[in-house]
Amino acid sequence: MNRKYFGTDGVRGRVGQFPITPDFAVKLGLAAGKVLGKKHGKVIIGKDTRLSGYMLEAALESGFSAGGMSPVMLGPMPTPAVAYLTRAFRADLGVVISASHNPFFDNGIKFFSAQGTKLPDEVELEIEKYLDADSIDLANASDFGRAFRQDDAPGRYIEYCKSTFASQFNLSGMTIVLDCANGATYHIAPLVFKELGANVITIGDKPNGTNINDGVGSTHPEALQAKVLATKADLGIAFDGDGDRVLMCDKNGVLRDGDNLLYIIAKDTQKRGRLEGGVVGTLMTNLGLEHALKREGIPFARAKVGDRYVMEQLLERKWNLGGENSGHIISLHHATTGDGIVSALQVLKACMYFGKSVEEMSEDLTMFPQDLINVRLTAGLDVTTDDKVQAVVKEVEAELGDTGRVLLRKSGTEPVVRVMVEGEDARDVHTKAQRIADVIIHQSGCENA
Repeated sequence: MNRKYFGTDGVRGRVGQFPITPDFAVKLGLAAGKVLGKKHGKVIIGKDTRLSGYMLEAALESGFSAGGMSPVMLGPMPTPAVAYLTRAFRADLGVVISASHNPFFDNGIKFFSAQGTKLPDEVELEIEKYLDADSIDLANASDFGRAFRQDDAPGRYIEYCKSTFASQFNLSGMTIVLDCANGATYHIAPLVFKELGANVITIGDKPNGTNINDGVGSTHPEALQAKVLATKADLGIAFDGDGDRVLMCDKNGVLRDGDNLLYIIAKDTQKRGRLEGGVVGTLMTNLGLEHALKREGIPFARAKVGDRYVMEQLLERKWNLGGENSGHIISLHHATTGDGIVSALQVLKACMYFGKSVEEMSEDLTMFPQDLINVRLTAGLDVTTDDKVQAVVKEVEAELGDTGRVLLRKSGTEPVVRVMVEGEDARDVHTKAQRIADVIIHQSGCENA
């Protein structure tokens, strides 16, 4: 399905370049209001800590107001908080201004329906029709919307997060390092964990508009690992810029990615009889997780890469738990989108239920080595149909058997194919990945990206 403005995660671009400009944001607010809103309908708007958020927030506010909707401004709030508050406030629409884990000079605009879910394709296409129109009619002057600011939004979301943690447990006696990525969780996460009893040490909690995800957060977990070791903390937790992803490290500084955390939550959910069906991962989910879930008797399915596709599989199968190795975990028992804070609390709740640490909960999970090589393509080469490429892929797959797998995945933003090989031996995996990459390079006539 061809979409001009919307990607898999809302509208995204670099500020000053198409499509994220103030005039575009005004028109986007008008268009979304036309499709999703109603006269004086409520739209809540949150943002992360990027400097450009002020500009885009004002532009969206103007567009929605001009279309007759009433914007409610939340200020800096995690993406999952907006999804939750859209439902809690009975709003007609939720909007997040964020480019998630990307650098500060990128930004994006994400939408949530009244149910706190991402918009269906047909709704996005309808919005695009308005965006391509020469002009969009404004509401009558007497019907313009009125903007409000919701000052207590952080407190409401903090209480919601705490409510997902079993009341019989608390975090008293634990020292936890939180890395807030200088992003939207900086004023939320520390209070959640402190109010649950933890001794909290924070890094990445001083946003200045340009330091979001800069050397901190889930995209740079080395800062968290170093702080945990330096402070002799029990655990480290890192979020990304908009708070929908989470990674952890144990007291020894060993990183626990989304696959590892998903396994812990799945075991706990199954043990308590609340796992409906199985677990959805993606094409990039480690084979070790698939094998570990199988040993536990938990069904597993793979979706395309992206939380949108994980959600689609969950709804289709009527399951309730899925996620990505990036740390985007969806638990439909608690939220309608990935929620880094809530996911971290579910891991800690699982540890307390079993009476084990994160590292002990992961003892029976053996991750397979993965090797990923990016190869630049020439126009016209299709790696899915090229005879020589497919021949070497089949050779490698036969050699790996049930102990590994091969994945060729085209980039959605550049002429690059990602060659991933997974298996039991790291050196052998690298050799096999390079073997496939060399054939693609030869067939493409380009240098390795």
